[in-house]
Amino acid sequence: MGTSPQHNPSYRRLRAQLKAMRSEAELTQRALAARLKKPHSFVAKVEHGDRRIDPVEFVRWCKACRVDPSEAIRRVK
Repeated sequence: MGTSPQHNPSYRRLRAQLKAMRSEAELTQRALAARLKKPHSFVAKVEHGDRRIDPVEFVRWCKACRVDPSEAIRRVK
């Protein structure tokens, strides 16, 4: 039995970056969820590794935090 995709090292770095972007934008999980038009649980589950984020959601998350998506990818590397 392998490690689930949400818990591999690269995805953990991505989740940490998503949380850092939200914090740097001074947004609570609820405030970010409102900007994304998603329930609060969406943000919480992504940040805790209980849910994966797809590329479209990633771009929307970045824009909601006022971060260029390509810059966010560079930060994860």
